[in-house]
Amino acid sequence: MSMKRITRLRRSLEELFPERHLYVRSGGEMRAYVLTTPKQILGASAVAAAALWMGVCTAAMMVSAMQMSASDQEIARTEAKYERWIADRQARLNSAVAQLNATNGSIDDLALSVERRHAALAMLLSDYKDTPGAADALAPEIQRAATTPETTDPVRRVELVRASQERLLDSADTFAKGRAERLRMAFRLAGLSPNGYAPKSGALGGPLIEARDPKALAAVLDVDEDFASRIQHAATNLSEARALGSAAEKLPLAKPTPGGRQTSGFGVRFDPFTKRPAFHSGLDFGGGFMTPILATGPGVVSFAGVRSGYGNTVEIDHGQGFKTRYAHLQAIAVKPGQRIAVGQRVGGMGSTGRSTGVHLHYEVWVNGRAQNPSRFVKAGEYVQQAAD
Repeated sequence: MSMKRITRLRRSLEELFPERHLYVRSGGEMRAYVLTTPKQILGASAVAAAALWMGVCTAAMMVSAMQMSASDQEIARTEAKYERWIADRQARLNSAVAQLNATNGSIDDLALSVERRHAALAMLLSDYKDTPGAADALAPEIQRAATTPETTDPVRRVELVRASQERLLDSADTFAKGRAERLRMAFRLAGLSPNGYAPKSGALGGPLIEARDPKALAAVLDVDEDFASRIQHAATNLSEARALGSAAEKLPLAKPTPGGRQTSGFGVRFDPFTKRPAFHSGLDFGGGFMTPILATGPGVVSFAGVRSGYGNTVEIDHGQGFKTRYAHLQAIAVKPGQRIAVGQRVGGMGSTGRSTGVHLHYEVWVNGRAQNPSRFVKAGEYVQQAAD
């Protein structure tokens, strides 16, 4: 840069920042300070740098706040959910204290409400005793509910008992809901609509039969409406689970031979005799000679004898349009008209009829149409899991 330009720049800066005098009175004396152009430029630069730094910091904080990670948001939602859950449970427990105050400190009235809730729970749980898997699922909570709280404060004892009752009710509802859902899935696996087998209403025994309105049920059980509503919800789930379970017990969902390996599937395949594609209307299970063949569901023997191509055959009518057929048997162990239980032996595996070796040919018919038996076998396995 030339000297002339430097000189012009200096003059421009002196015009922008002319030399100024600052007078300050101190101790009765007047002092003068000279603010030269370089000092003014240095001060202005410092102010500008500070402003820039504050702007950068503010922007960084805003970006950081706006870029809250998804995991942080999920944690916040989870914390909020549990806070609401804790608040709800605390409100339920505080209702005991509120009721105690409303009765002018009478612990007897509050204890009576606990007894009534206990009676309602006992009525509900009495229907669980014969439900598969219920005893194991509810045993821990029942044991906890039966344990006397270790406290000398009667109000606190009542609060703990009420909380234990609510946990037991929650466990019962969760168990019934889970079992009903697994049974619904089993029906869908078998190609059946669970709606046709579910109860028309959430009916159980006693006063839970027609008391669909929580207010009416609360009056019948003499408990608070919220507890009655939860009792009703658990009863509805249990009623559906029991109805579906009862319906499943009447369907041919079991395996026709224990440990038998499947050797041929349902549908089009190459016929072992003609070597051409042909429809195979069942499943083939391999096994040893005279391996026991078992009924896959309860019913009545509708046929026991020889059928063309099938050889020695047993057919069982399970009702509601369901029929099963067991073919190529070496021996038949049942007679027409005989009532059969699930798992009962109907014959021994063989190779009679149109057969290339020892095996069982198994068919499932619904309303006169052959179905894929593997769907029913899988559904039966799922029902068994629901009972475990």
